[in-house]
Amino acid sequence: MGDNVEQSRAELQSCPSDHSDQSLYLGKLALSLYSRYKQRGVLSDLDEAIDLDRDALALCPLGDSNRSNSLSKLAICLYARFEHRGDLSDLDEVIDLHQAALALCPPGHSNRSDSLTNLASDLYARFQQKGVLSDLDEAIDLDRAALALCPPGHSNRSDSLNCLASDLYARFQQRGVLSDLDEAIDLDRAALALHPPGHSNQSSSVSNLAIHLYARFEQRGVLSDLDEAIDLDRAALALHPPGHSNRSDSFDNLASDLYARYQQSGVLSDLDEAINLDRAALALRLPGHSNRADSLNNLAMHVYARFKQRGVLSDLDEAIDLDRASLALRPPGHSNRLDSLNSLVSDLYARFQQRGVLSDLDEAIDLDQDALALCPPGHPNRLDSLYNLPIRLYARFQQRGVLSDLDEAINLNQGALALCPPGHSNQSDSLNNLAMYLYTRFQQRGVLSDLDEAIDLDQAALALRPPGHSKRSDSLSNLAMHLYARFQERGVLSDLDEAINLDRAALALRPPGHSKQADSLNNLAIHLCARFQQRGVLSDLDEAIDMDRAALTLYPPGHSNQSLSLNNLALSLYIRFKQKGVLSDLDEAIDLDRDALALRPLGHSNRSSSLNNLANHLYARYKQRGVLSDLDEAIDLDRAALALRPLSHFNRSDSLSNLAIHLCSMFQERGVLSDLDEAINLDRAALTLRPPGNSNRSLSLGNLASHLYASFEQRGVLSDLDEAIHLDQDTLALRPPGHSTRSSSLSSFATHLYARFEQRGLLPDLDEAIDLDQAALALRPPGHPNRSQSIQNLACSLLARFKQHAQSSDLNDAFNLYGQLSQVSHAVLYGDLLTAKSWITSAEELNHSSTLAAYQIALKFLADWQHVTGLSSSSNHFDIVSKAISSMAMDAFSCGVRYGSLETAVVLVEQGRAVFWTQLANFQTPLDEISMSGDMGKALATELKEVSLHLRAMLESSEDKTSPIGQLTKQRDDVISRIRMLPDFSRFLLPPLFSDLRHAAEDGPVIIVNASQYSCDAMIILNAQDPVHIPLDIAQADVKKLFKKFQSLIRKAGFSDNQNEIVSVLRKLWECVVGPIVENLRDFAEPRSRIWWCPTAEFALLPLHAAGPYAEKSHNFSDLYISSYTPTLAALVRARQQIAKDASTLRFVAIGQGNPNKGKPLLHVAAEVDNVARRVTPIQPFTSLMESDATVHRALDALKTHQWVHLACHGMPNREKPFESSFMMRDGPLTITDIIRPRLHTPQFAFLSACHTTVGYESNPDESIHLAAAMQFSGFRSVIGSMWSVDDKVVGQIVSAFYDNMVDGSGKLDCKRAAKALHKAVKKSRKTISLEQQIVLVHIGV
Repeated sequence: MGDNVEQSRAELQSCPSDHSDQSLYLGKLALSLYSRYKQRGVLSDLDEAIDLDRDALALCPLGDSNRSNSLSKLAICLYARFEHRGDLSDLDEVIDLHQAALALCPPGHSNRSDSLTNLASDLYARFQQKGVLSDLDEAIDLDRAALALCPPGHSNRSDSLNCLASDLYARFQQRGVLSDLDEAIDLDRAALALHPPGHSNQSSSVSNLAIHLYARFEQRGVLSDLDEAIDLDRAALALHPPGHSNRSDSFDNLASDLYARYQQSGVLSDLDEAINLDRAALALRLPGHSNRADSLNNLAMHVYARFKQRGVLSDLDEAIDLDRASLALRPPGHSNRLDSLNSLVSDLYARFQQRGVLSDLDEAIDLDQDALALCPPGHPNRLDSLYNLPIRLYARFQQRGVLSDLDEAINLNQGALALCPPGHSNQSDSLNNLAMYLYTRFQQRGVLSDLDEAIDLDQAALALRPPGHSKRSDSLSNLAMHLYARFQERGVLSDLDEAINLDRAALALRPPGHSKQADSLNNLAIHLCARFQQRGVLSDLDEAIDMDRAALTLYPPGHSNQSLSLNNLALSLYIRFKQKGVLSDLDEAIDLDRDALALRPLGHSNRSSSLNNLANHLYARYKQRGVLSDLDEAIDLDRAALALRPLSHFNRSDSLSNLAIHLCSMFQERGVLSDLDEAINLDRAALTLRPPGNSNRSLSLGNLASHLYASFEQRGVLSDLDEAIHLDQDTLALRPPGHSTRSSSLSSFATHLYARFEQRGLLPDLDEAIDLDQAALALRPPGHPNRSQSIQNLACSLLARFKQHAQSSDLNDAFNLYGQLSQVSHAVLYGDLLTAKSWITSAEELNHSSTLAAYQIALKFLADWQHVTGLSSSSNHFDIVSKAISSMAMDAFSCGVRYGSLETAVVLVEQGRAVFWTQLANFQTPLDEISMSGDMGKALATELKEVSLHLRAMLESSEDKTSPIGQLTKQRDDVISRIRMLPDFSRFLLPPLFSDLRHAAEDGPVIIVNASQYSCDAMIILNAQDPVHIPLDIAQADVKKLFKKFQSLIRKAGFSDNQNEIVSVLRKLWECVVGPIVENLRDFAEPRSRIWWCPTAEFALLPLHAAGPYAEKSHNFSDLYISSYTPTLAALVRARQQIAKDASTLRFVAIGQGNPNKGKPLLHVAAEVDNVARRVTPIQPFTSLMESDATVHRALDALKTHQWVHLACHGMPNREKPFESSFMMRDGPLTITDIIRPRLHTPQFAFLSACHTTVGYESNPDESIHLAAAMQFSGFRSVIGSMWSVDDKVVGQIVSAFYDNMVDGSGKLDCKRAAKALHKAVKKSRKTISLEQQIVLVHIGV
């Protein structure tokens, strides 16, 4: 080549300057220099060629036949220099030269089509540099003119078809007009038809058509376009066999399209094939190959995609190594260095997202800045760099919270937008990006103008994407998201409605098969959930769930996004659980979480998120059901998630906080201080990761303060309390006026100051606590669910100050605050009940005139709270109820007596005892009756169940939802009011009136025996007379001692001769309790008539029926009256109201189990059942279930279908979990929960020949959770049970005598004879059995 240049130079030098061939020799030398430049890349050769071409052109004036040729040669060299240096002035000159050449080729000229094509090509190149669409439009017009000059059969027709197709495709990429793309594809097909098999250009036509079909697939989502593109790529590869120079290019193209199909269908085999093709291409591009860097880049991209699917971090590491190798092949000054920088940035950023290592993010930002430096103002890629750098800066802002990073991101995006003037092809993208970053800054600083500007930018972007635009659905989605955010700030429902309408419009543009349909389904689901929370329209929430399910169906098993979709549905179901309280939703959410976790094995990048979600949902279920195994598992999952989030991980602080909260709950359950200590250490670690400026810092400060206060309460270390107060101060400073959780911070701060006052007695602490409580109360107006908590805190602090200063204003203010509880308008919370109890304590202590009113409000709250929380037989729920009740009902009775309000005392003690059974009777059973009363009743019952579940879930949520709670409370009250308008339901969910309760005494007096810390009293309830009060000369503490002594003696009975000691207890009981009652009872009850005991507190555990002087010539109580018991007056009233079944249709079953799966054998069960059979069989139908037939299932079936039941077996009380108290069957326990679940068929009588069947919860006997009560509240009108252990041989004697006395004068069994029959049977057996066995059996009911 050097020889050609020198030869041409010599020829030029030998030609005189005025010779006619001078221009020819100038052109020849220029051509030789241009050819050498193409070989060696030396720019001085190109510069010299351009100078020579200019000289040659100067020698060809207008009209010269060679001028057109000179114009073209100069244009070619200038274009080459433009490609090398990027100087746009060269390109502008090229266009001017080609326009001049075209002017020399008028219509009809043989070179006109070439000139048209050349000019079109140059205008397209300038469009690519400047983005001016008019250049592209002109290029297309020129291409059309050139094609018109190449009719079918013309040798250049296929080239013209290709050029026009290429430019139309470019315009489609700018404007998104699909008709341009369709036309390009039609032109491609026409060009391919001109290149049959064997044609030299067939492979290029095949490739072009494949590219454009793929583009159309991206727009319309029609998979057939993508499949055809892949088929074409395979055809092109077949045209390039091993050894062909373009084979590596074909590998590249096919790999790219297979990757695209993988992105659509999620079929991993496509991705694996793409990677194999990339590796084959790389193997053909050995070190030194000009395209090796490209192959490294492609392989990196696809390996990264496989990482995204399978979560194998080694793939991501390989992608980064490949990117680094590619960058090394493109040193500073290399034309493609910018591309390699950008690729490496992307992968480093991805690894940061996986491992959370900030050094990866920092390196990515440094590389981004290098890339931007390579794109100075005017550079065609500057706009891209201005896009990329803000993405990483934003990510770093999210990690470190440095607002300067976010501000820089916004400034850079504004710079990007400035490069996109109106009409620029990238303007809508720039508007979209700037909107996103402004929205983010709004989230950080709360400046609404940023959010408003973001929405304006979204709307502007949408206006640039009219119907038919390929990105219109994206703009609709973005605008919807930001309107939703503004709704969350300002609460304007029209913003939310518009967001939902935009979501629906976006979804309509993403029909089945569209790659982003699932995204639209998810967005719409989120916004519908939000609207449900505002308006309470259940159809919105249900539609959201349906959309989540639809999204899941788009990701079948094995699809890479399946785990994400499982997570989304789980979260939506969890939201519905929180709204409706339906535990099946929570259970399903947990199942879905488990499925998602199974798809994210060890090493998967999102495993920690799945662990975290499952832990949170299990914790929620624990809060509902109190099952400790859920809490244990949640803690194990928290620890596993934390282990996957090392010190540098951006979500580590969340894991630390979650584990701390769950450990604190475990401490509250089990009292193990190491759990609390660990929670505090975790809180401190989380706080360290949330430095000043972090949006979650106040949350960590508050958690640590709360847990330190708990530690102080356990250990009494004042430094813990002092630190908690300092943390409270910091928390409050981060929650200024207007902050949504300020009231909670004020309240916690006040509580801790009050605690310090109690320790140190410093009045400034108390005064400050009062000020803070007053501020918190002001933020919790009437109707706020936490208002009562603030009332309690402030009242307690005021009373504490009253005790210090004795200022009556503090006393009056405190009780005026308590008085506000009578005006509570929202559904009652557990906290409201605790506040009312605080009122009671303070009023009793100070002997305040509001004491009786405090009890009335507290017991009303108890009933309302129980109606909302619903029935539950879990031990956790029972513990909560027991703690709430404590001794309230008995103390209320005492208060009523002390104030002389005897009828009020009776009503109050009824409201606060046996609340589980009372609710079962007053809510569940009437609801069934309401449902059966007619269509209106059925609709009202269903509505009440739904709104109660919804309200319960809302109340149990930790979120502040004052408005929805108020709306639901009104809705529930309205339903209840409408139910009370139905016939026979006017007292639905209202406490019984004394006029109703006194009917319990229709067949004889009922004697309430009450033990309270304030007094012990008895009251005789009479059917037609005022109640009679009898003060008892015994303190509750003495009653407790008497009970403990008696229990000790009973446990020893049968093993030692302690009859005299038992008698001493019964004498004491007579002297202090029963004797004074008998003195009054003689005026109202005939000797040997029936009376009913209704004992409370410890009296419920003592045998009042057996009390007596036990002396010669004196009478014990059993000699004077026949005793029965009832848990409450209302229970006895209900039993009396049940209609007795015709004796001719009664069915009797005896269930005997002497050999249960647990417990020692009972040797006399068979004989006992035989005795019962002999006495009952002649009277009515009799069935027995014995031994192997006496199973749990068959026993339950028998209870459902028989009205009379005799049970002879082991009775197993469970004092820790009373609802698990049971009768032992052959295959396991028949529990209280089993018994109360089914609806029994008009039950009448049950004889429970088993141990401990009337033994309740010793720490709270008033709840009467025992086997006999379960039978009574299941409908049995009359029940006989045991107060302690029975001897199965002895009880057999009593049973025989009992059934001999159960037959009435007509020869039929009568359940109302049970008390008298038992009385006679015991009396008959006195001389042959021990005292404790004589008095062990008691009668309950009619």
